[in-house]
Amino acid sequence: MGNGLGNDDQLQRSMKRRHLFMLSLGGVIGTGLFLNAGYTINQAGAGGALIGYLAGGVILYMVMVCLGELAVHMPVTGSFQKYAAEYIGPSAGFSLGWMYFVGSAATAGVEFTAAGILMKHWFPHVPTWIWCAVFILLLFALNALTTRGFAEAEYWFSGIKIIAVILFILIGIAGIFGFISLSDRPTPFFENLAPSGLFPAGGVTIIFVTMMNVIFSYQGSELIGIAAGESEKPEENIPKAIRNVLFRIIVFYIASIIILSAIFPSSELGLLESPFVTLMKIAGVPYAAGIMNFIILTAILSVGNSCLYASTRLLWAMAHDGMAPKVFGSLSKRKVPLNALLFTIMFSLLSLLTSFMAADTVFVLLMSIAGISVTISWMGIALSQYMFRRKFIKAGGKTEELQYKVPFYPFVPLFCLAFCLMVLIFLAFDPTQRVGLLYGIGFLVACLLFYKLKLAKNIPPTMKMENGNEKIM
Repeated sequence: MGNGLGNDDQLQRSMKRRHLFMLSLGGVIGTGLFLNAGYTINQAGAGGALIGYLAGGVILYMVMVCLGELAVHMPVTGSFQKYAAEYIGPSAGFSLGWMYFVGSAATAGVEFTAAGILMKHWFPHVPTWIWCAVFILLLFALNALTTRGFAEAEYWFSGIKIIAVILFILIGIAGIFGFISLSDRPTPFFENLAPSGLFPAGGVTIIFVTMMNVIFSYQGSELIGIAAGESEKPEENIPKAIRNVLFRIIVFYIASIIILSAIFPSSELGLLESPFVTLMKIAGVPYAAGIMNFIILTAILSVGNSCLYASTRLLWAMAHDGMAPKVFGSLSKRKVPLNALLFTIMFSLLSLLTSFMAADTVFVLLMSIAGISVTISWMGIALSQYMFRRKFIKAGGKTEELQYKVPFYPFVPLFCLAFCLMVLIFLAFDPTQRVGLLYGIGFLVACLLFYKLKLAKNIPPTMKMENGNEKIM
């Protein structure tokens, strides 16, 4: 499954513990929280949203511990794509890798557009494409210089978002209990959370339909695995990052959902572009719109930055496994996969253009792949861990030898697989998301067929991975 990497072809382990922690935490706190949380509450009700985000948090925990066991035992760049190829099969690794690459790179293009549109708040007469170009050059430079440069940028992007969420929670609590006035609204306490208004008229089944929004909100946590190959002391830093990140993500999301649901009726939340902005306005925060606009801009750039990093590293790793053109497997003098980064940028620009030129066809296809790829990737991580542990025990290994291990095996990976599959099945019953599901599954099948028909004979022999060292067997 690979050709082995010499020292000159290896990425450097330059990410410190603080980088890994903020990368994984900041990757999850983005537009899914700032913009989509209100929509989720509107669709599923306050109770449905809470159940949805709690259930999503449980699944996130399962995915992360599965990824943690694999990443600590084998901290390689490419992460879950390599694990899938090794323990499920090369065709699974190929399909998962390209699906995630397309989804992540396309998402980066959408983030460039969103950032350009947000800049109209301050510069209404400057064309959007100019700001898109500025942000593309900025993020390209951050990713092209060094891995450390990317990590530092993401560290500060994430810090701004985290501070913003903490301030929002504090302002919201003060407003709920009347410590500060919320414009002309009466002190809400928890009247909007009365049992009669917790769920919409459609019943609790709507929760499963909105779970894709929840999973989309939590995406980015898997970056811990992708970054494992460039992090210092992965056997120490990855478990600590997983424990810290999971707790904070769930607290931030659940606290935000409770605050939004307590202050705004669910019907009102469906009409607000960002309930975070509205809350800061009615709380009397000076320049609330401008401040929140800046925070959302930071969140968007953070997502774009992370998407470029993830796509580039996956493409580089697949090039070394014969699953992508070899030209993408080279490194610059600064140990950055520059060719892979340039291709990722060009693909992102393609997705940006299709949002204007082919919105009903190509753009819908790319966004469908982006939405489904997260769920498919989580399933791939869970199944890879399940297969790895089976092979590890069969080969004579003992669980006590693993530096980090999944608790309650095999329940955790199997339940995670079943839940993610159930989410995909429920999408088929939602007319608004059915087309996206079909596009996503269709692309996955196309990847599997392409591998079987074109690449299967050319992939090198199986490669075993031992503590990050790749060896042809």
